Amino acid sequence: MRSILPLILFPLLLILLKIYLIRGIHQISPSSYWTVAYGLLSLGSLALGLIVMLSVFSSGMIGLRFWQNFLIALMVSVVICELLLGIFFLIDDIIGLINKLTQSSTDMASSSRRRWLKAIGLGVTALPFAAYLYGITNGKYSYRVIKKKITFKDLPAAFDGLTIAQFSDFHAGSFDSVAGVKKGIEMIQETGADLILFTGDLVNDLADEVLPYKTFLSQLQAPLGKFSILGNHDYPTDDRHFPTPETAQANLEAIKQHHQEMGFRLLNNENVVLEKDGQSIRLLGVENWGTRFVKYGDLDLALEACNAEEFCVLMSHDPSHWEEKVIKHNKKIHLTLSGHTHGMQMGVERWGIKWSPVKYVYSRWAGLYEEKNQYLYVNRGFGFIGFAGRVGMAPEVTLLTLEKEV
Repeated sequence: MRSILPLILFPLLLILLKIYLIRGIHQISPSSYWTVAYGLLSLGSLALGLIVMLSVFSSGMIGLRFWQNFLIALMVSVVICELLLGIFFLIDDIIGLINKLTQSSTDMASSSRRRWLKAIGLGVTALPFAAYLYGITNGKYSYRVIKKKITFKDLPAAFDGLTIAQFSDFHAGSFDSVAGVKKGIEMIQETGADLILFTGDLVNDLADEVLPYKTFLSQLQAPLGKFSILGNHDYPTDDRHFPTPETAQANLEAIKQHHQEMGFRLLNNENVVLEKDGQSIRLLGVENWGTRFVKYGDLDLALEACNAEEFCVLMSHDPSHWEEKVIKHNKKIHLTLSGHTHGMQMGVERWGIKWSPVKYVYSRWAGLYEEKNQYLYVNRGFGFIGFAGRVGMAPEVTLLTLEKEV
């Protein structure tokens, strides 16, 4: 009964919120046209979103069509914007209640001012709602290349100017546009990077999710090769798909096979030597290690045969690994590349502001960080999961240039 209760209470609370806001809309404009229009958008998006979500839940919400992704994402977008709108309406009604208790509710100027507060709230909320509409239609495939230069004192001279293209969190099962994904993969190749690195979460759950995109990923080429690691979603855990340990293991092996067939060298707690003009650096890759998810990563094993003087680049899916293990290790890891957070697929990175709700879960959640002369770069993710959109947090291809300090 306890497990069912939230499933009943949550939609009920949403309906009550929506009815409250519909009442407020009517106060702003007594015209039934606006009230009905808002009611249809609010209640209609909730009903359609829940119907679609419940109908595809048993499949793990994998391989949805555009309209299915859109209706679920629209429901979420409307609810988020309504929570913001509700703050304005609640303040307005609290002021109204205070006026009534102080016997000033007959003041027409006060009443008019309060209506304007609701109207201002509606106008303010329209801006993020427009951003959400863009994010769930075009934004999720509006890839951007973010370029960063990082300088190191002990970078071997032969690798001065080395370029690394990183992408992360592919989440193949969430996509609803092969053309959109193809465009993003082509942008990776267009960077002309010396090295291509993928930092985990190829799929949501099922190995075969990647099949429509294998050809495109196979075509990626780089002079120093392309390498990859596993993310937390690559380890099968969903009982709906994997009723036995054997089926789960078979799926994991199939994912590993896909990496190989696409030409990626999968690094599972191991390292490779990259050589250029008689000099070398070490590229390390660990299995997933996170404070909130599976901990299969073994940094000590990945560092085997690495001596203290070698320049090391590490691929580790979850940035919490860097905080908890990497920067505390007695062997210096010069650069760690991670993903995982997606920047929560929504946030603000403009006008000197860098904010996303995910910052309250991960202290290092997007971009470049430095501590103890060691660097971490957290990629914002290539794909999406859960919420089929990108709002103020575009899908990312990273182009890093390593330079030797003169």
